[in-house]
Amino acid sequence: MNLTNLLMAFVAFFPVALAHSWVEQLMKIGSNGAFVGEPGYPRHFVGRTEPGYNDDIFVYLLPPNGRGSGILPSDKISKYSREYRDEFPMLKAAPGDMVALRYQENGHVSLPDTQANKPLNRGTVYVYGTADAKDDDKLLSVFGQWTADGKGGDGRGRLLATRNYDDGQCHQDNQGEIALSRLAQFPKGNDPLQGEKNLWCQNDIRLPNDLAEGTIYTLYWVWVWPTLTPELRPNSKDGKFPMQGEGVSILYNPSLESWTF
Repeated sequence: MNLTNLLMAFVAFFPVALAHSWVEQLMKIGSNGAFVGEPGYPRHFVGRTEPGYNDDIFVYLLPPNGRGSGILPSDKISKYSREYRDEFPMLKAAPGDMVALRYQENGHVSLPDTQANKPLNRGTVYVYGTADAKDDDKLLSVFGQWTADGKGGDGRGRLLATRNYDDGQCHQDNQGEIALSRLAQFPKGNDPLQGEKNLWCQNDIRLPNDLAEGTIYTLYWVWVWPTLTPELRPNSKDGKFPMQGEGVSILYNPSLESWTF
């Protein structure tokens, strides 16, 4: 099998009142829908049970605290350079493979009233891919610029998928109404990764078929998670809403948060 290495870069947008979320594991999806092979991990990954673990390892605020402005053209999309820890390697996959990007919802789905006026789809995830990633890639040069046909922006990458943050099944053990309902609807039993009463969210994407053997292919995972004005929120169920500017509340600043691993 011709293998393609995946470097993972992640960006997520939301205020910091709740515990954070980020893609914690990648798995290939077989033809029968089951996970196959060994897992892959983001850049600089640190497991939640490791000594010294804390959210600050991953958090990358845009705009940063105290700046008081929106996203700037100089803001990088990446927090970390392309380095991996030996015990948490990048995913190995073939061109055309289906890949699941898995993350804990941390209450953003199952406790929707904790933060007022969030998008009804719990935010929209955009997954971009490139075989020509640069450590100084800028957020605004990728987000909203790269297109599915690969011709948008500077032409170095493409939009692979647009997904709701809430996949319709994920939940965590917080005794909330949504969590309890989904636990009953989607029982899975106990497992060492998720436990018995937690089910991680996932975004499924297909890798391009035209990647050359040995390609290091970088994914940018972008979660748009603004606080909307009360007037705009009722129309946000379809996942289309502004990232900043008109219709986005300034009650929470920063309103964007990003990671790159």
